[in-house]
Amino acid sequence: MDKELAAKFIAKRIAGDLKPGYLVNLGVGLPTAVSDYVTEDMDVLMHGENGVIGLGKTAFDVIKKTEGKDKKLAVQDDLVINAGATKAGISKGASFFDSATSFGLIRGGHVDVTVLGTMEVDEEGNIANYMIPGKRVNGMGGAMDLCTGAKKVFVATYHTAGNSPKILKKCVLPLTAKNAVDSIYTEMGVFDVTEQGIRVREYNPEYTLEEIQAATEAKLIIDEHVTTTPAHYFENL
Repeated sequence: MDKELAAKFIAKRIAGDLKPGYLVNLGVGLPTAVSDYVTEDMDVLMHGENGVIGLGKTAFDVIKKTEGKDKKLAVQDDLVINAGATKAGISKGASFFDSATSFGLIRGGHVDVTVLGTMEVDEEGNIANYMIPGKRVNGMGGAMDLCTGAKKVFVATYHTAGNSPKILKKCVLPLTAKNAVDSIYTEMGVFDVTEQGIRVREYNPEYTLEEIQAATEAKLIIDEHVTTTPAHYFENL
């Protein structure tokens, strides 16, 4: 699975786990694509920490193709961006507010799920998704608040960085938060962080369980409940 296809697959798979009524925060990078797979009938609201509830799809060509079919994509404006400064559509009835209000929602426990990218995540649910100023990423943004304020933390990430695993026994980079991650979504599958370690919930049948373990530093828990990812997640990517 190439990188572009993997990104779409990960985003679509996460969207499939969002429940009606959820307020969902999307972090910078790969997570922003999740909104492209959230439809009006799902009754899910997307939150941008820059001060908006009701983010729509990110790709403007997708918006134009669906305009008139999906009334939720009611507004297009070059000034509307998500937390990653990417142009975004907004839903009918969207709300805009200042940063203090936005972080009040996060710190007040009103965000049901935050979807964050990462550089490293480990078997204890620790996450490292920033570096010191001047390095790979300029700062942590709102990630520390999101990891502690959101009810659930989903990590969206490629399984490896080059040949190096990103799912580790113990994070090496500075931590964003400790014991925060609930689930990890990669092109290889879905992984839940449990008290016993990282359990494989389902896996992409393009890979074997042996290949997935070989690409993972942490020891994975593989039990009789593991399944392959449903076929519809691979359609129309």
